[in-house]
Amino acid sequence: MIGRALWGSCALAVALVVSCDGGAAGPDPRETFPGGDTTNQLLVSASQAFTFPASNLSSERRAAFFTGNAFFNQAWVAAPASTTARDGLGPTFVAPACSTCHFRDGRGAPPTETDEPLVAVLFRLSAPGRDERTGEPLPEPTYGDQLQPFAVDGVPPEGTPHVSYEEVAGTYGDGTPYSLRHPTYWIDELSHGPFVEGTRVSPRVAPQMIGLGLLEAIPEERLRALADPDDVDGDGIRGIVQELWDHGTEARVVGRFGWKADQPTVLNQTAAAFLGDVGITSSLFPDEGCGSAQVECDAAPRGGDPEIDDELLGKVAFYSATLAVPARADADDPEVLEGRALFRDFGCDGCHTPGHETGELPGFPELSHQQIWPYTDLLLHDLGDALGDDRPLHEATGNHWRTPPLWGLRYVPRVNGHDTLLHDGRARGFAEAILWHGGEAEPAREAFRNASLTEREALVRFLGSL
Repeated sequence: MIGRALWGSCALAVALVVSCDGGAAGPDPRETFPGGDTTNQLLVSASQAFTFPASNLSSERRAAFFTGNAFFNQAWVAAPASTTARDGLGPTFVAPACSTCHFRDGRGAPPTETDEPLVAVLFRLSAPGRDERTGEPLPEPTYGDQLQPFAVDGVPPEGTPHVSYEEVAGTYGDGTPYSLRHPTYWIDELSHGPFVEGTRVSPRVAPQMIGLGLLEAIPEERLRALADPDDVDGDGIRGIVQELWDHGTEARVVGRFGWKADQPTVLNQTAAAFLGDVGITSSLFPDEGCGSAQVECDAAPRGGDPEIDDELLGKVAFYSATLAVPARADADDPEVLEGRALFRDFGCDGCHTPGHETGELPGFPELSHQQIWPYTDLLLHDLGDALGDDRPLHEATGNHWRTPPLWGLRYVPRVNGHDTLLHDGRARGFAEAILWHGGEAEPAREAFRNASLTEREALVRFLGSL
């Protein structure tokens, strides 16, 4: 596996300043700017840390950024409406605006109580089997590939999702107890009868929006070099490149975005979210997706054909691609440095690859040829049954998840008021997130679980500095 992580040799001293004898002399000072030249260093307010444009955008490009920002934050309305530029909501939907789930361009969270509504959490659906041409999961025949809990007037919402939690006790190696929050999900008030037998349901929280264009700019060759599906190097890590169908090019491409890496580009991800979450059709996804039994949905007025044109879709995608990663803090703190070394020693960097150099991304000179530090390999990894959703997706089994970037996580509590992590937000902080890891990550989890309290605190402090 070529270049699994950028640590520990004089030849690959990109992620670590290394002394000639191989000992770590300290972090590369460039890690303070994880987005390279795009990094936001003007944190006027930590609560707005994810809302800034890439620092190297020209004034003209900043104008385009703020145009996209306006449409990202605006609420769409039901058609027909006098505001034709933003009508077409639904007929069924998850949220009326992108920012409903990505508040302040940040991260969603599940409710803490059973009777609270699930905001910024969506539920993917699929029936058994796959599409022969695209390899995609088959949509549930009546409700499609995503539950829509809200609807415009005259159209019934599809159903109401709920979650409850059970505390599962565990013990660190030193005898210290801990508790993990195990979720159980269910959906009731289904408007058109029950799901077909064997329907898979997978909850997903909305991730933070920063650095997406930089992730798209990581060369495909880099991802393929990091992949090791047959574990040739024997480290137990079997990263898989997600291969999927691109509805734009009508060809198979590499996936990068989404919890299962099921979208190849920021543009595709934006268009898919407009359709799946807001009910807005585009040239990439022109079908509203009302199931055959949903007569009211099918008969509801539309806001155009498509409901968002390519120009406006491109502006929102540009905005999403150029949201800046905030600068790090405390990178040279002794406890942070200790945690950084433990991150490597425990094997966390086997999936959370620290650094990459972006390639040439057409149309985005600001994002091209940047040294970045997202702490992800963008590959699929088996994280064990405890986190599995039993919903295969292209190359991913139910237990596979894309390695999420870690940059910017230190700001989530200040931006969004919570510290929940993982694909469904079950983990309350870094320690619980680590303890949920299984499968390929089990050795790293056990190293953390059996570490001393001081070491555990150092690793958490390091993660909290990113």
